[in-house]
Amino acid sequence: MKAWIFQDPKQKQKLGAGCPWSVGWYTPDGKRTQKSIGAKSAAEKHCRRVEGQLAAGVYENTSRKRWQEFVVEYESKVMVGMEAGTRESAQYAINHFERIAKPVKMQSITSKTIANYVAARRFEKKYRNSEGSPLVSPATVNKELRTLRAILRKAVRWGFLAKPPEIDFLREPGKLAVYVTPEHFAKLYVACDKARWPEQQPYPAADWWRGLLTMAYMTGWRIGSLLALRWEDVDLDAATAISRATDNKGKRDQKIPLHPLVVEHLAKLKSFSPLMFSWDHSRPSLFAQYRAIQNAAKVKPEGSKAHYGFHDLRRAFATMNAANLTPDALQHLMQHRDYQTTQRYINMARQLNPAVQKLYVPTLTVANVG
Repeated sequence: MKAWIFQDPKQKQKLGAGCPWSVGWYTPDGKRTQKSIGAKSAAEKHCRRVEGQLAAGVYENTSRKRWQEFVVEYESKVMVGMEAGTRESAQYAINHFERIAKPVKMQSITSKTIANYVAARRFEKKYRNSEGSPLVSPATVNKELRTLRAILRKAVRWGFLAKPPEIDFLREPGKLAVYVTPEHFAKLYVACDKARWPEQQPYPAADWWRGLLTMAYMTGWRIGSLLALRWEDVDLDAATAISRATDNKGKRDQKIPLHPLVVEHLAKLKSFSPLMFSWDHSRPSLFAQYRAIQNAAKVKPEGSKAHYGFHDLRRAFATMNAANLTPDALQHLMQHRDYQTTQRYINMARQLNPAVQKLYVPTLTVANVG
């Protein structure tokens, strides 16, 4: 089956030889279709691609594919198998993209669509401060863009989209890595008394938060893995917990030893819930409650961050223990599949720890300096 390139006679009469080139072809079901490309070289390239697809029998018309059709399939085939935190991040990215870009047909999603989305997302009115400056950080927007990039690449592989749009990421200012210091952790521990949620549990909300924060600080587990931890995978007598492959990024079951202090806190959370850290509210409310505890503790991380994130507890685990554990042990405890990831945490720990205090300090006086 053949495809061909041409210039529309009416456009050529109006615009001359510089009018855009198009590609025409017949689909496998006999329907004639065409697409305006632009430059002749680009049209010839597209023509060869279409001919190749038709000859190989892999041609699929994406012009009528709809966004909602793809999202339903993506949610049922991909998102259902994601870790809870990853699944929630994907859903946030999809929701923001749908709300702002309002995509209908898949073929309408182009690089310009993504650029318009970024501009609108970055400067949404409800996310601006009193001076009108945007509060949606480049890091937040880039995180959503990385998720969208993965989603749209899947759309290409499934035949919903001809090619993935190019995505320009925002430049992020360089920031010093942040971790929860022991002094700040002690204040957060006390301030857990101010927690309101979770309620209707056979223990105070303060015990829930102290158990969560202590386990995060002393195991380095991600928040998604902690919230997915089930009582059936915890043995308080043996002081072990199993992180399931479905709930961690390592994608394998791992038995992790627990410090006696962690066991002591977990023992207070016995309930009828199958989950160790049962949370019946939305994920944003979890972060809001964590911020409220930090406000009550009157702690603030160094730099421009207004509050600690849960990952700063994981970073603290690496920072405080990298010098005392072997790289293999740290990799196992942090559930990294790739050692290179562990190495980044080790390098970061060397930067954050007060190692400069161990450096040789020469004796300097005004006499021998001047």
